[in-house]
Amino acid sequence: MTLDPVHLDGIAALARRISHDVDASDHRDMAGEVWTGFLDPLYHDGEAVLEPLDDVSRRRAPTAALALQDHEFETVHGLDSGTMNPRTFKNGLVLDIAQAAMSATPSDLDLHRSRTVVASVHSNDASVKPGGGGWQRFDEGYVRQRIIKAPPVNRYEKVVVHALSLSLAESVHALEHADAVRDLLVLDGPLYPKGILNWASQSTELADLLTEHDLVRTVLENYVSLVEQFVERDVPLVGFVKNTSSRGLVNVLRGKTLAPWAHDMAFFTSVLERRADGRRLTDELTWTNWFVSRLGTDRPFSRIGDGMGLELALDPADYEVCFFVVYDPRTDLGYKVEMPAAFARDADLRARVERYVLGEVAAARGPPLPVGKADDLAHIGRAENESLVQRLEAEFETDRDRNYDDLRWGEFE
Repeated sequence: MTLDPVHLDGIAALARRISHDVDASDHRDMAGEVWTGFLDPLYHDGEAVLEPLDDVSRRRAPTAALALQDHEFETVHGLDSGTMNPRTFKNGLVLDIAQAAMSATPSDLDLHRSRTVVASVHSNDASVKPGGGGWQRFDEGYVRQRIIKAPPVNRYEKVVVHALSLSLAESVHALEHADAVRDLLVLDGPLYPKGILNWASQSTELADLLTEHDLVRTVLENYVSLVEQFVERDVPLVGFVKNTSSRGLVNVLRGKTLAPWAHDMAFFTSVLERRADGRRLTDELTWTNWFVSRLGTDRPFSRIGDGMGLELALDPADYEVCFFVVYDPRTDLGYKVEMPAAFARDADLRARVERYVLGEVAAARGPPLPVGKADDLAHIGRAENESLVQRLEAEFETDRDRNYDDLRWGEFE
């Protein structure tokens, strides 16, 4: 025990000295004013960067009733990629390994067995070369794996190996198994690799990779190809975003009005939360109308973006990210549901996807079942992670690069 009750009391008293004139109810009032006054549409530099596909509205329905709805889609597939998280070794290698998996509901055991594994390696030693060339298969052909050498960077090695292994594994696996999807594919995360697209605003060194490095370009092309293939086959795909710290909306709002929210989802949850007598009401899910977004990392793949300089088979507007936000008051969490504009323009399809997601969130108190199944399939657990690192130490004939915090927090004994 590092903090005694007297210490906790003292810290709480210290926090009370932080002056703030706006409380949570004022933030909700501000959110309501922004909701009714700025989003139909929201302009920035003369361009509509957030635009409703229908009326700006907040909707709600009893959670129990939503959970009992009939299924909108006969089959639904989920897709996720999990990593071991970047590791640094004493020989200078920085490495991350990702595996991607696709789930099916109802279950398809052969599909569940299939994996795409990508090991991304960074080294400032020019003599280090990834072995094995291209893709290799094992486990009777169910698993496809590849080693890639990450582009050399000076400060962001872990960022690069993590994003590339995760996104390449996910996008390749999705493309390989796209034909297995008949009714709906739900990505565990956004439609496009926003972790990579964010590089444009993080540093010049990372931003240059977006236009100059072939491997990064390949990853972006994969996600564009995924949208194009599903549009061609007329099979919808959506992205279910569980965690988002996007600030594109609040950054634009701060140039127009007060916007105290830390990120966009904080704004939407303020808009959607229902309260009475000082407490949160938890009997109903609430959600927004659909918007088309050209904000932040959504801008490149929109009618006002440059498509990252990629060759596009569809009209640029077809790639635009359309979304709605659903808020679950039982957990006080909001989720963003994305769909390409090529699908989202269809009001009937929007309604079907909306009903499906709401029913799944209501029943599961979280992501739709196919997303949860894909997450379980792709997840690399703590024990497997540790075993994998030990095997890598043996293969590299070196140790991981540890520091005191690893010992302090139980990374090793």
